[in-house]
Amino acid sequence: MLQLLIHNARIIDGTGSPWFRGSVLVDQNTLTVKRGELNLVDYESERVIDAEDNIVCPGFVDLHSHAGLTILGDPHHDPKVRQGVTTELVGIDGISHAPFKTREELERYIWLDAGLNWYPPEPDWLTTQQLLNKYDGSVAINIAYILGNSPVRIWASGWEDRPATESEIANMKSVIRESMEEGAWGLSTGLDYPPGAYASTEELIAISTQTAKMGGIYHTHTRASLKSQGVYAPWEEAVEIGRKSGIPIHLTHYRQPKQGEGTSQGYLGLVEDARNEGIDVTFDCYAYPYSGTAVSIMLPFWAKDGGPERTMAALSDPYDRNKMKRELNSRSDIQEVWNERWLHNFREPHNSKYDGKSIWDIAEMREQEPADALFDLLLEERLGISEVGTGTNADTLPEFVSHPFGMIASDAILFGEYPNPRTYGCFPVVLSKFVRTEKHLKLPEAIRKMTSFPAQRIGLMDRGQLADGFRADIVIFNPDTVHTDATKQDPKHYPVGIDYVIVNGEVVIEKGKNTGATPGKALRRGH
Repeated sequence: MLQLLIHNARIIDGTGSPWFRGSVLVDQNTLTVKRGELNLVDYESERVIDAEDNIVCPGFVDLHSHAGLTILGDPHHDPKVRQGVTTELVGIDGISHAPFKTREELERYIWLDAGLNWYPPEPDWLTTQQLLNKYDGSVAINIAYILGNSPVRIWASGWEDRPATESEIANMKSVIRESMEEGAWGLSTGLDYPPGAYASTEELIAISTQTAKMGGIYHTHTRASLKSQGVYAPWEEAVEIGRKSGIPIHLTHYRQPKQGEGTSQGYLGLVEDARNEGIDVTFDCYAYPYSGTAVSIMLPFWAKDGGPERTMAALSDPYDRNKMKRELNSRSDIQEVWNERWLHNFREPHNSKYDGKSIWDIAEMREQEPADALFDLLLEERLGISEVGTGTNADTLPEFVSHPFGMIASDAILFGEYPNPRTYGCFPVVLSKFVRTEKHLKLPEAIRKMTSFPAQRIGLMDRGQLADGFRADIVIFNPDTVHTDATKQDPKHYPVGIDYVIVNGEVVIEKGKNTGATPGKALRRGH
């Protein structure tokens, strides 16, 4: 008897090919695809779903997720699974949560990451394998894990801003090898986030060479400080790492940051030129014009040199505060920063009134200068505040969404009452706005960018397509009605028109509602 049978479907298989009529059969989490009409009396199935001539496609694969810990605290993961997401890559931006030598070091690192992820009260893992085991059968979607260079650097060199020694780099390579043997898919960097940001280009080439030997990828949030050497210099550094190490390069949340900061042709040309040279470079982008991260990214590196305790001390010390204030206020874009970045993820109840408000508005409410308001709130919230800003040129965003070397990823932070609207709407807005309304790309190509392409990029050989022998991660949606109402002013809206989401053959979203099933698992490299 079959586990599940879906019939009366318009199948888009994830390869970019046009839809065809057919049925999808699931037996023990394995797919069989039948073209044409199916005689249902010939099949016995525990569950039959009539797709009602809607689109049936593979589940969406999100290559930039900050839910590695958050999903352990909220395993049903509604903001993402209701969009059709069935697999997420966690550990991005150089920020992963294993391996660590001691529980104390792990807890310090989780504290440092509090503006991006959930803060579990008692983390009970140290190794990559132990962390991956926590996802199996306990969360709604599949989790693929990539190793961040921050924990790699902490393991070998500590938290300080200094060059790594040869022996420390050798130790880093050992950590990478062990983590990948336990299931990690490669190496990520977040070169604006200490302590991983303290790594030199040479260090990154060395550890990427080890990662490449094991078939991994290099997934990078690039080094913004290099913009002083040229607008494209951060991404040129990433290409150079690929050129010298041989590792496949993936540029994450890639876009023209704002009008006048380079051109879309310049950014996309960088990727095209690298590929013409023989360097394997791809990128992802999100589908909204808003950026988002931990607000502590605004603090200078010297205030983070040594770990989160050093940052708290700098925020408390009058001399350090004045120095940070001078550095912030000297930025040419500081008025834009104060006015256009809104804060969220306040854990202290008395601060909830600031959720969704700009730094400037919060400063007025507190009768403080913006920098002082920011510093005091970071102290009160122990660094755990998130921000959303206008970090993308909306006019050129369609060029990135539709480019053949790019894929879609959410970069979503799942906190507060005013998160980035892409947290709830990244994937459906592609289907509704970029495909149906504005026609920047065709539906089969949009689905390829959200399914087989990201699965291929990680190395998932049995997901991302509806094809015989593949795993049963499936989405059923109405192409004429799918849309999202998530906006900056009102971001927490589940999408409309995505009726079914199936993970590993089990229905997680049924008629737009969560069933409570948690069939997700860790997808381990080499397994």
